[in-house]
Amino acid sequence: MIRPRERNAIIQSLAAGVVPSVGLQHIQVGRKDEVEAVVQDLQMVEEGASAIRFVVGRFGSGKTFFLNLVRNVALKRKFVVLQADITTERRLQGSGGQPRSLFAELMKNLATASRPEGGALPNLIERWVGDIEYSITGGGGTDDDIAMEIGRQLEPVRELVSGYDFTRVLTKYFEGHHTGNDALKQSALRWLRAEYSTKTEARQDLGVRSIIDDSDFYDALKLLAAFVGIAGYRGLLVSLDELVVLSHRLNNTQARNNNYEAILRILNDCLQGQTQGLAFLFAGTDDCLEDRRRGLFSYEALATRLAPNRFAKDGQQDLSGPVIKLDSLSPEDCFVLLSNIRSVFANGSSEDHLIPDEGIALYLQACHERMGAAYFQTPRDTVKDFTGLLKVLEQNPQSDWQSLLGQQTAASDKEAEQGTSIQKNTEGLSEFRL
Repeated sequence: MIRPRERNAIIQSLAAGVVPSVGLQHIQVGRKDEVEAVVQDLQMVEEGASAIRFVVGRFGSGKTFFLNLVRNVALKRKFVVLQADITTERRLQGSGGQPRSLFAELMKNLATASRPEGGALPNLIERWVGDIEYSITGGGGTDDDIAMEIGRQLEPVRELVSGYDFTRVLTKYFEGHHTGNDALKQSALRWLRAEYSTKTEARQDLGVRSIIDDSDFYDALKLLAAFVGIAGYRGLLVSLDELVVLSHRLNNTQARNNNYEAILRILNDCLQGQTQGLAFLFAGTDDCLEDRRRGLFSYEALATRLAPNRFAKDGQQDLSGPVIKLDSLSPEDCFVLLSNIRSVFANGSSEDHLIPDEGIALYLQACHERMGAAYFQTPRDTVKDFTGLLKVLEQNPQSDWQSLLGQQTAASDKEAEQGTSIQKNTEGLSEFRL
């Protein structure tokens, strides 16, 4: 049985051509080896290591779906998850507030198992502070004992860049929690979300000397990773989609290389074990990675570290390296995917299917005639269109799936005939001279 909230979210998302944020387990198909590889990464992070992956595939091949799937797995394993899309105004490196904007977006989307939809930062800190307060006061301790315990637990954080101010901000949050000073708590949250634009304002509100600025993006993530471990979580997963923005939408070569330098720093730290409790997922297209003029491979240090294993040939894949290439779904996988979507519409009941297996097979045949191999290699349009078909059948019980598919086939044939006619007319004018 599928919960109504999950069912509605899945249907509305697929109908709009976007990936659902909940209920992915109901429609998941394939990617078993790739998911297992990332789960092994999460296990390493739980043991105090770090990990980084670049998920690469064509547009519509399922990169965002894969990121959301890993996100759900991480939440179930008691990770804290940060997720955001890279844009020209939110990127890893820049001097105009772009890194700070990306960090703020990540913090806004911070998710835990109890708050998977995001916005979980206040709950995370409140729970940690509340647990310490309950433990100390339950043993007859005083407010000073609570403050001392907070300082003791945060001792490892002080060794990191800006760790002293990070510790002071959390101490100020406890002060606001204990005295009922909501303004002080909100000031602490503003600092943690990188919402302070000047050090002067932060010093007036919290007594700290620094803020999270453009140059502090990665160091702030390492601070947060250390804190979530102290707060009882298994690790921190940072998921960044739309890496193609850096490669093909940043026209300034220097800006592009600066962002690649930031990625290189993260990659080196993760591969060399210089950071703990932190995992990164980047997603982008094949060109974003392999384009020697603008992609990550245009930056020689990244090209060397992300180069494929030359022995992995003839369908073999090495999933131990940083790059995971998402192969195209097979036609059989596409059939299973549409069958799963049909089950979502029927709330998991086979008796309420809106279309039989025969109908799915005929639909896929029509897609193949209309789109060629793209119908399963980049299944986004196929899924969106199929969801539209099921929505019509659901809202119009008198409709017949055979007639609807027949209309679709006739429309496709008409488009093909029009294309042929245009081609003939064009050929007839090819020798025209003025």
